[in-house]
Amino acid sequence: MSITADVLPQVQAGGGQPAVHPAMNMISYVSTSVLKHLKAIADGSNPLDHKQLSELRAFSLKTSQALAEALDSVQSSGKVDLHALLGYITSSECNIIRPLLENDFTYPIPSYFISSSHNTYLSGNQFYGEASTDAYSNVLTRGCRCIEIDVWDGEAKVLDSDDQEGEGEGEEEEEEEEEEEVEKHHFTSHFRRSLSSHLSKHRTKRTTKSAITVENNLLQMPTPWISATTAMRAEPRVLHGHTMTKEVSFRAVCSAIRDSAFVTSDLPLIVSLEIHTSPEQQVIMVEIMKDLWAGLLIEGAIQDSTVLPSPADLRGKILVKVKGKPPTGMKDTGPPSLKQIRSVSPVSGSGDEDPKSISTTKSKAHKKSIIQALSALGVYTHSYHFSGLSGIEAGIPSHVFSLSERKLMEVHASQGSALFSHNRNFLMRAFPSGTRVTSSNLDPAFFWRKGVQMVALNWQSWDAGMMLNEGMFGGGSGWVLKPEGYRGSAANVSTSQYGNQTGVMPYKTLSLTIQILAAQDLPLPSGNVRSDRFHPYVKCELHVEKPEVRSGAPLAGGEKYEDGEYKWTTRPSKGVEPDFGGEAMQFADITGVVEELSFVRFKIQDDCLGKDDLVAWACIRLDRLKDGFRFVHLLDASGAASQGVLLVKTKKNIT
Repeated sequence: MSITADVLPQVQAGGGQPAVHPAMNMISYVSTSVLKHLKAIADGSNPLDHKQLSELRAFSLKTSQALAEALDSVQSSGKVDLHALLGYITSSECNIIRPLLENDFTYPIPSYFISSSHNTYLSGNQFYGEASTDAYSNVLTRGCRCIEIDVWDGEAKVLDSDDQEGEGEGEEEEEEEEEEEVEKHHFTSHFRRSLSSHLSKHRTKRTTKSAITVENNLLQMPTPWISATTAMRAEPRVLHGHTMTKEVSFRAVCSAIRDSAFVTSDLPLIVSLEIHTSPEQQVIMVEIMKDLWAGLLIEGAIQDSTVLPSPADLRGKILVKVKGKPPTGMKDTGPPSLKQIRSVSPVSGSGDEDPKSISTTKSKAHKKSIIQALSALGVYTHSYHFSGLSGIEAGIPSHVFSLSERKLMEVHASQGSALFSHNRNFLMRAFPSGTRVTSSNLDPAFFWRKGVQMVALNWQSWDAGMMLNEGMFGGGSGWVLKPEGYRGSAANVSTSQYGNQTGVMPYKTLSLTIQILAAQDLPLPSGNVRSDRFHPYVKCELHVEKPEVRSGAPLAGGEKYEDGEYKWTTRPSKGVEPDFGGEAMQFADITGVVEELSFVRFKIQDDCLGKDDLVAWACIRLDRLKDGFRFVHLLDASGAASQGVLLVKTKKNIT
């Protein structure tokens, strides 16, 4: 009996989910197209290699003495018993993904890649997606270990539209302090003008409030800020500022995080706070976090420690990433007065940085300061403005630099070796450009190869970025130990003591052949209910590092750089059980390969008019790719586990 959709567990991929149901690794029947190729294996027409023959025999001995004896009776002739082969090839032994080795979680936290989310509260695009607590529960149960919260002042009273005319003009939007800020501001302004014009024609009591909010008008401070009861006071909100995204309360978000933080993994969870609130509201934030996360927060300071703790030391703990107190030699202007707070627009208090914000914020009279009680929660993860890799703050053990993809590209081009060396010992976070309004993703592999631990992605978008994230973290606990050359020793070692990236890693040469045999149970494209109108083909991409990336040379693609230059596509077949005839894909003599940071991506697409629909996919880290005849277990276009499998034969040679 086949595993039907109603009993297959609805597990969605993302990056770091160890609790995989056995049904997702086993196959209960084989289709006619697949059986044809298995018979060719059994009769010796397309034989197993010596290594896989040994696997087959070991499996048969474990499961049935009779099958092992039947196998011995024909193996000398170059054939294998079909029943023994069927038992073996449909088991979890023939899943193409090698199980993860038990990770060593005793290294300092900068020695790991961490599965991370960007603007976690959003379920759609960046301008009018909905903010919800469900988004936090969703990514946490899918294995995410670094989430983001944008916090704003609560329950602001909207001024009458007649009073607001002309106010707020020229206000600079800095919710992520992107270097694309000017570009994004122009886009946002155009969006708002168009929206305002549209809403003026179709204005209702409800939409009037939404439209005014989106138009970025100044808001009055709600009062009272602090009350004896939570029912009477204004509490902070979570939303994407100056957009149409719907808000959700900070308290509700913290509650959802508490309930889901350690369901999938007990390894530490990093909560990255983007602070846009007044000092009064920050007091409430601290109260809420200490109340709802009691027993989960880190207590105490690292004092003069030069080495950060390990994930094993921090199991079951929430690490708050928040702006830190400036070190000696850096100016701290202190918290502004309430009058000063009202006179300026909100800016990020997270330390997320870009080159324009460094210069433009100096001309501002005041910025939203972080109160000491809130900053103190960031024991091991303090954000600082990025002013270079040799500044005072770059030597603070607990510092975290958050940089946009574009800024990181610039740093890579100008200080590639220093960037790589810094990230061996200190934490860094990368996030998507503010111009990615559709919630598309950057290429995370590029930044992992620079040693960036937290590459924040939009988990609501199923594109190459999220597929690679699944390839890196899938089947794990959201923390992956970096390759040896990417790890440092002590957090206070000068970057000048390290060589460049090329000097610390044994780069290898890869030759890979993948024979595409057949598939079964493929999901149909959305809206298609007839398999005879489905024409699937397989596209295979090999994601490896380009030589110019290792050398630090300027990249032709600039900010939009993507690897995956090595691609093969099969001819289209037909139906949900297609036979691809053993078409071979060859990737020969590819140099500069680090297996732990290289990926093979399979995509099943429908050959149709216009853009070909994605129907299923899988992404596998190269060091986990097994040789021989294997089944690729496929996820559907929404990242959910499907019954679909692809039978392939792989041969990997790496020297």
